[in-house]
Amino acid sequence: MTKKNTKLIVRILLFGSTAVSLYFVPWIVIKAWILPLPDTIQEQVDDAKNYGFEGIIAYVDKAGEEPSLYAAGWHDRDNKIPAYPDALFKIASVRKLYVAVAITKLVTEGKINLDGTIDDYFPEFKGRIVNSEIITIRNMVQHRSGLYNFTNSPNFWNDPPNSKEGALELVFDKPSNFKPGTKYEYSNTNYFLLDLLIEKQSGIRTFEYIKKVILEPLGLKNTFGSLAEIDMDRLMSGYYVGIEGDIKDTDYSAMIATAEDVGIFLRALNDGSVFAPGEMEIYSSIYEFNHTGLIPGYQTIAEYHPDIDAVVIQFTNTTDFNGYNWNLSEVIYGRIVKILRKNDES
Repeated sequence: MTKKNTKLIVRILLFGSTAVSLYFVPWIVIKAWILPLPDTIQEQVDDAKNYGFEGIIAYVDKAGEEPSLYAAGWHDRDNKIPAYPDALFKIASVRKLYVAVAITKLVTEGKINLDGTIDDYFPEFKGRIVNSEIITIRNMVQHRSGLYNFTNSPNFWNDPPNSKEGALELVFDKPSNFKPGTKYEYSNTNYFLLDLLIEKQSGIRTFEYIKKVILEPLGLKNTFGSLAEIDMDRLMSGYYVGIEGDIKDTDYSAMIATAEDVGIFLRALNDGSVFAPGEMEIYSSIYEFNHTGLIPGYQTIAEYHPDIDAVVIQFTNTTDFNGYNWNLSEVIYGRIVKILRKNDES
């Protein structure tokens, strides 16, 4: 077979596999992906309303330019309040970035040893958490502990525990998914236990420690630890497909922030300015620099793009764990980044 024929066959196979893949992708996602790219970010944000999102906020911080904010849709659909850029939002698992920074700082303070075990810090949990004698703090930060994900517990999202004790009951006496350190598997249990560790080793509530070592040094005044700390009118409403009305009052113990505050933090995380000397090396060895977040009613994408030196944060306030809202959110986010790259080239 000639080299020319081989290349032709490979191209045909690639085209065929792409066609098969697209066959299984919902049309609404394909449509959002293939439509011509608009000229401006605001146009792209406005377009999100056509894909089932009640509201969207975007923040862009590109080096050499003033940060910009965008919004479209509803802040509160029932009361006909339009979305606005400085609204508060539940950032869900993006909080893990803040927790990992807090762990890093406690390591430099000599209050946490990354190779210490759950038993070392919580001897009272011995016999209640499988492998607690060998699961290290490093394992938990990196999602390599094998711990059962307690948010997978039946009815968790409909009726979340309202106390640490209630959450611990969902953690205790569960089988391990694998031997610690041998695999990666995302588990919210890891960061629940890390919260308890920060509180124990710092002597103050986890959010108070985050506030002390991260938020205050960065001048971030629009990041909060709980619903009890905020003006609820400022919190963007959250919607879940198939559920009538706003679900923002449901308390998942989520961190709450504006897109701008998240963006400033993410820039500081990636350029290292949130760290004291030596801390960046520790952090980069244990965790990541971008994150997403998803809880009922709230989706967040928070990423730094080094090729264009830009931080882009996106909030969307409509979810469906069984649908395609997350995929659509990713497509919209990707198109915003493409617009930035296109503008960078022109």
